[in-house]
Parts: sequence; structure tokens; C-alpha cells
Amino acid sequence: MQKLFLFLAIAGIMSSFNTRSSDIKEAVRVMSYNIRYATDSDGKNAWKFRKEQVANEILFYDVDLLGMQEALYEQLTYLKDQMPAYDWYGEGRDDGKKAGEFSPIFYRKDKFKLLDKGTFWLSKTPDKPSKSWDAALPRIVTWVKLKAIAGGKEFYYFNTHFDHIGKTARQESARLILTKIDSLTKNGDTPVILTGDFNVPPDSKPYQVLTGKGSMLQDAMKISQLPHFGALKSFSGFEVSPELAGDRIDYVFVNKKVKVLKHGILTDARNGAYASDHLPVLAEVLLQ
Repeated sequence: MQKLFLFLAIAGIMSSFNTRSSDIKEAVRVMSYNIRYATDSDGKNAWKFRKEQVANEILFYDVDLLGMQEALYEQLTYLKDQMPAYDWYGEGRDDGKKAGEFSPIFYRKDKFKLLDKGTFWLSKTPDKPSKSWDAALPRIVTWVKLKAIAGGKEFYYFNTHFDHIGKTARQESARLILTKIDSLTKNGDTPVILTGDFNVPPDSKPYQVLTGKGSMLQDAMKISQLPHFGALKSFSGFEVSPELAGDRIDYVFVNKKVKVLKHGILTDARNGAYASDHLPVLAEVLLQ
């Protein structure tokens, strides 16, 4: 019975996202995916055993924009080789170069032109590698300004990974991101997309900062024209089970200049295991 349920869930998600909204040629598929960093301590779930599954999942869903979390440089070089249609930008959080985890952004080269890019740290000194408040680790935001080749629409895409320990750090990180978005975009007429592993559920203070009064952002899941499909949690652990291990902590946020057509949390698995300990979040959006 469990296997039948899993098959039906996967089949439903595939039918929902395999076909793009046929009446809107400019629709863009955005994915947020914590791919779990490469470490041999994961045993049978180590990167070397699942890297092909991660790449194939991204390619299967025909993703246009992809924000990853926990990616190490070796993982990024592998994925770039497997996905030649994409280019990417990001910096290692430890030194602003190649050291430590990245929160990179991948984008389709045939669909977008890179206009600008940058990285800032979620700290009191955002222009250099650093951590502040009660954060356990340095955390970063990667951003790009892109231009859609079809239609010429310009927009900003931000991607991040909040600290897993610091409660104050997560709240202050949410406030800092909003300040930076406002500074870069100048006004509310530019489409904005923010993805990431925020390490907080929807009833948390950081989530309320990001989506509450005074913020320009909305949770894509809540404003999707097609009601949300798939799992209701995004932290899963590697093992497939009827009850996911964690909570919904991975999100796609957008401002009012982005219409959300579809939203789902994907539960594709192979041999009883997911490709990562987080499930990818996928949204199909229209830049306005």
C-alpha cells in the first residue's frame, strides 16, 4: 500500500509539472534545492551515489532558474558538466571564493542574459566573509540580475541558506535581505524572486518578517493559481517514509510583479531514497 501511495504521488507531480502552461510561452520554472553537501559520512547516501540522481531530477523538470544550498565546489563542477545548458554564479561562504558551502544560482543560458551579480553575508558586516548575532556559521545571499531573452523582462533573483542554530540570526537575516532587496531594486516595479533553505517553518518570526506587513514578498505556495501539489514538508531525510522527518523550511518567495502559476514540493525517489535530505521546491511563474 505504501509503494502504491508513493507511485501515485510521484505520478501526480510529474503530470502537474511535466507540461508547461501551454498558453504562456514566457513562463519560468524556478527551483529551490538543498542538495546536501558532499561528505563520506553519509554512507550509502553520500554524494558519489546520488549525484546522477540530483542532476537528472533537475533536467527532468526542465528547470530554468535554480537556487541550491549546501553545494560544495566539487559538486558544482560536476553539475555544470552534466547540465551544459546552464551557467551559474556563486561564492564560497568561508572566503568569498571556493571555500565552504555555496548558495549558487544556476540559469539557462539560452533563456537569460546575466546583467549583474553579487554576494553578501548575513551579518553586521555583509560585504566580507563573516557571521554575527548567534549564528553558528557564516551564511550568504547570492543574487543575480537577469534579462529574459524572450520578452526582455529584467528581474532579480536571490538565493540563500539561513543559519540552523541562531534564532536571532535568522530574524536579523530576514530583515537584512529585505533591506538589500529594496536597495538593489529601487522600487516595486522590478520582479523579484527569493529562494532558499530558511531553516524555519511558516509560523516562525523570520517567515513573518519576510512575508508580513511592510514586506514586498509573498509565499509562492499560498498564491499559486493551481493549488499547491505534493508534499507539505520539505525537510525529508534521505529515507522515504509515510511521514516526512521535518517541516516546511524551503521556500520560493516572490514580489507582486511575479505571478505564480504552479507550486509543488517534489517527492521523486529511487530505491527507497530521495536524492537529498531536502525535497526540491518547484514553482512555475510569470514575470510581469
